[in-house]
Amino acid sequence: MAVYTLAMFAHIIEWTFGSKGAVAVRSAEQSGLAATVAAAEDTAKGVRKVTVKVASASGGTTTLTRTALADAGATVVTSGRGDEDAADGPGAAGTSERGDLAGRIAVSLTVLGALLHAGGVLTRGLSVMRWPWGNMYEFSCAFALMMVAAYLGLLAAKKNVRWLGLPVITAGLLTLGIAVTVLYTESEQLVPALHSYWLAIHVSTAIMCGGAFYAAAVATVLYLGKEAYERRLAAGTTKARSGSVWGRLPAAGTLDKLSYRINAVVFPLWTFTIIAGAIWAEAAWGKYWEWDPKETWSFITWVAYAAYLHARATAGWRGRKAAYLALLAFACWLFNYYGVNIFVTGKHSYAGV
Repeated sequence: MAVYTLAMFAHIIEWTFGSKGAVAVRSAEQSGLAATVAAAEDTAKGVRKVTVKVASASGGTTTLTRTALADAGATVVTSGRGDEDAADGPGAAGTSERGDLAGRIAVSLTVLGALLHAGGVLTRGLSVMRWPWGNMYEFSCAFALMMVAAYLGLLAAKKNVRWLGLPVITAGLLTLGIAVTVLYTESEQLVPALHSYWLAIHVSTAIMCGGAFYAAAVATVLYLGKEAYERRLAAGTTKARSGSVWGRLPAAGTLDKLSYRINAVVFPLWTFTIIAGAIWAEAAWGKYWEWDPKETWSFITWVAYAAYLHARATAGWRGRKAAYLALLAFACWLFNYYGVNIFVTGKHSYAGV
């Protein structure tokens, strides 16, 4: 937690320096706004940009962009960039070299903290020679680790997601703080129902899903803020400011796609988690499904994420409606973890608090 705290402060310094070194961001935003205004003026005059493909001398095709009068009977393909193709911001550090240095230090500290964190989870399991997620304290420690691991995994995949560092590290610290102060229990052996290899399979996948769902939820919340910022810029109700936090984030379309892709990739794993739990329940209690509170809320969470993905894929939902549905699904996951485990009694009452 101490190392994570240092990483959090390094990310704060990164964002602070970025607010002083993002003059280029303001120029880019003003240029983009000017291009939008110019396009609107052309449309008002009955003029539009069109792209056509023509044969080239080499036997291939060449794409040409021309200005043409709008014709109600013509079929035109516009060459303008859509909302999803808007330019991304430069990141938390803006154009500040010192901010970038602080960000790289923060990532290094995060890697060190994750290694120490993994060591803590491992030694907890070794203390009683079992998988270290038999109660809420142990699950919370593993959940926080997966938050950080999901973030570092995106970085390792060469994704420009360093802006995720501050919310991820902050949430990880809060999760660990609650685990240590409220949920802590001594190392002890498991209840008989948990003595199964399915503990490693079922609970491990649930932990991985939780970390990834959290990363997607952060991207969704930031999307809502960024999308509102872009709308205000387009409407002229706000001005592009040097060093704006929203201006340094990726475009709203980029954040929306990132959230969708994470949820789409993780959803099959969550499906497997529920199936594995049902198989384990049959082995432990003789029935695959008994509508236990944990089972019920796991299924509700599955339905919520399925509705989100279905709306995106078939109903064409984009933007704020889909984002609200994604956040509702993540809220179901959080309640399934904290609410059901602490406040509801059932066969899955292994909180230890």
